[in-house]
Amino acid sequence: MAEPTDDGWISGGPLAVTRLTVEYAERPLGTDIARPRLAWIATAPGFGATQSAYQVVVASSAELAAAGTGDVWDSGQVASNAFRIAYDGPALAPRTRHHWAVRLWDGLGRTGQWSKPSWFETGLLDEGFGEAQWIGAGTEAAPLLRRTFAVDRPVERARLYASGLAYAELRLNGQRISDAVLDPGFTDYDDTVLYVTHDVTDLLQTGDNVVGAELGRGFYGMTTPNVWRWHQAPWTGDPRLLARLVITHTDGTETELHSDDSWRATAGPTVSDSLYAGETYDARLALPGWDAPGFDDSAWSAAVVLDAPRGKLRAQEHEPIRVVEEVAPVEVSTPRDGVVQVVDFGRTTAGWARLRVTAPAGTKISLLYGETLLPDGLVSAVNQHVEGDRFQLDEYVAAGNGVEEWEPRFSYKGFRYVQVEGAAAELTLREAHSDVRSASRFAASVPLYEQIEQAMRRTVLNNLHGIPTDTPAFEKNGWTGDAQVGAPTMAGQLDVARFFTKWLGDLRDSQHDDGQLPVIVPSGGWGFEELSPATEWSTVYPFLLREMHRWYGDERVLAEHWEPVLRYLDWELARVVDGLSLSVLGDWIPPGYPDGPPPEDRRLTGTAYLHRALLSAAEIGELLGRTDDADRLRKAAVELADGLNREFLDRSAGLYRTEKDPDYRQTSNALPLAFGLVPADQVDRVVASLVTDIEARGFHLNTGCLGVGVLLPVLTAYGHGDVAAKIALQRTYPSWGYWFDEGADTMWEMWEADTRSRNHYFQGTVAQWLLENVAGLRNVANGWERILVRPDGRAQVDSASLRTDTVRGRVSVSWRRTGRVFHLEVQVPVGSTATVHVPSAAGTDVTAVPAPYAGEADHQDGYSIYTVGSGHWSFTSRTS
Repeated sequence: MAEPTDDGWISGGPLAVTRLTVEYAERPLGTDIARPRLAWIATAPGFGATQSAYQVVVASSAELAAAGTGDVWDSGQVASNAFRIAYDGPALAPRTRHHWAVRLWDGLGRTGQWSKPSWFETGLLDEGFGEAQWIGAGTEAAPLLRRTFAVDRPVERARLYASGLAYAELRLNGQRISDAVLDPGFTDYDDTVLYVTHDVTDLLQTGDNVVGAELGRGFYGMTTPNVWRWHQAPWTGDPRLLARLVITHTDGTETELHSDDSWRATAGPTVSDSLYAGETYDARLALPGWDAPGFDDSAWSAAVVLDAPRGKLRAQEHEPIRVVEEVAPVEVSTPRDGVVQVVDFGRTTAGWARLRVTAPAGTKISLLYGETLLPDGLVSAVNQHVEGDRFQLDEYVAAGNGVEEWEPRFSYKGFRYVQVEGAAAELTLREAHSDVRSASRFAASVPLYEQIEQAMRRTVLNNLHGIPTDTPAFEKNGWTGDAQVGAPTMAGQLDVARFFTKWLGDLRDSQHDDGQLPVIVPSGGWGFEELSPATEWSTVYPFLLREMHRWYGDERVLAEHWEPVLRYLDWELARVVDGLSLSVLGDWIPPGYPDGPPPEDRRLTGTAYLHRALLSAAEIGELLGRTDDADRLRKAAVELADGLNREFLDRSAGLYRTEKDPDYRQTSNALPLAFGLVPADQVDRVVASLVTDIEARGFHLNTGCLGVGVLLPVLTAYGHGDVAAKIALQRTYPSWGYWFDEGADTMWEMWEADTRSRNHYFQGTVAQWLLENVAGLRNVANGWERILVRPDGRAQVDSASLRTDTVRGRVSVSWRRTGRVFHLEVQVPVGSTATVHVPSAAGTDVTAVPAPYAGEADHQDGYSIYTVGSGHWSFTSRTS
């Protein structure tokens, strides 16, 4: 890369600052992190711009921050190219808004302007909820709680700090306080309970006011018996609320209101609610105005003071679940007499339906949700893992008051179809998931590639509900193996920094004292023995932790989880036998094995995943300066590699096999190649055997959830991108094209057309190959500090593009091929360096713009390789 010069080519001006964030969030309201991290994105025109220093100020007002005056904290000018720093001033006061701004110096020493100020607000920190008590109503129905209070002085601001278990819909003076649903987030309630900060300033009024709450059961108070025993979790209890309202007046005084037995309580019209069974709402029991002043609550009872959950109260730092879209039906049919309607929303989704109906009082309208239809056109809604006849069924009992509208509050469903009985109704789909930000946009000249990427994106979003679930319909569990294989694709498509920071905390909370992890997280106790050990599942912990540094450059999260990760790996190593890790799950649900488990010896995949986990942890240890631990982990990884090759590598045939194999297993060979386990002298032969098997199958895969994500990248890495493309473009079983021809719009759980779940992302991780090989954009290290551009998945595609918003700014790649001319454009943000591989027969065939700053290229293996800094670069090759 060219060096900066004095003529100003490096940049058309000083560095500017965009998108200020605190703990990955823009203007977070209520953080409990004592030293929150402040981050920014630097931008500059031109090429090769760098940041040489920063200055951050934290102030008591936006005006002071805008002027660069830090009356709370001033970092001073710090020589550093950091894009994120931890607040390092005096201890932050609780319940306080802090304003901040940053300015930067570039590589030429030029000073940029102060950014527009942003803010963050602290939560309760160590101050806690004061005199507030956990309260409820001791009723089977979803309880209603209310408290009247007076406001007699002008209000400057007001905050309601509240936790409802499992869920709380909060109201003030007849208005919903938040657009979040199914809130707060699901956790291991014996370790962590989340509370949320709400700005309710504009909802208060002079005189009488009323704060109210309706509570739902979720996984805290589950009553529906199920195989995972959520109804018997150690924390199980009736719904309850903890609340503290703090009103700050313009004269500096404060008024506080706490949840206690002075609140009034009653059973609400939501007669029952269950995440699995659905909800029943009797509109005849509705109490209009219950959440507003003037309502007579004399018939209500005093709220019941309940025991506090064992978990520590923490501010909710991750994105809440929200209704993200409303969708009208695409078709309404009447398949047989007695069934009023079957509503088709035209997409496989997660959420619920909003009902609009006119019916006589007492009419029961039922809504049965399902992803598929039975042969007679009715909705299929059966779950063998949940006891009883009721599953994904909402019931609404009409009040008879003309047009009535209702939607469930405390459950979500996975579905495409809704069967309506009892009365004709108008339905609207309310799609709901964790409100994570989209991070990328992919396009390609092959429509199937775009279809695959979009289907995977929808499937992932449908499975984000505070935790990464396996299916929004049948389980709603945080299966660790699903997240293990899916996390890289998730991070390639979405901003999951806050989401996975939260779930890493769930992993730590779910850990036994001896280090063991369950296969679902959170867990109420299930998954430690029932499906243990399952190495390929629980090794998600060190792998995901390592990936957080690669995606986001996050070192704090490494330090916070180092000890529990080490304890977990020591537990795994203690049960290694003859150099191999025992495991019971393996490459789950390959073609022909819809009931699982796969036929091969699971010690192969278990050992491969433990090997990768050890190396991931060793890299974390090295980043943290824990070199002794890192050395020990690397030594253990070498021993596992030796054990795996000794037991499963057939050197005479050049392939990996187990005694249980009914035939050649692609995953058994692709995983060792992907994880660097194959001895150097055997690599070519193992690759050749893999290609031979694929060709013999007519270019079809035979992988389950573990092999899907590595098969095509491995083929491409070893020069068989054409074979990878043929697999990706298949239309016959087993393939993604086969699914789409069978009507899929999301990823399925099984390759077979009669799959249980049609909303399951772990077989859709081929999308990672589309982003990293077809578009050719790969994040190498430290929050996109180092980038690799190498479009090596070009077979049968003429153009592809990918833009990704990273912690350092936007990165984009766009390429197209016209005849023998290949054109590649790359956008690199300030703070990053990209190694760009341009397909070419020789280095002299490539033109780089701007040529003086791209430097000289190396030519290797059919690519001209450039190393470039920030800017928009253009490369043209005439012999691709």
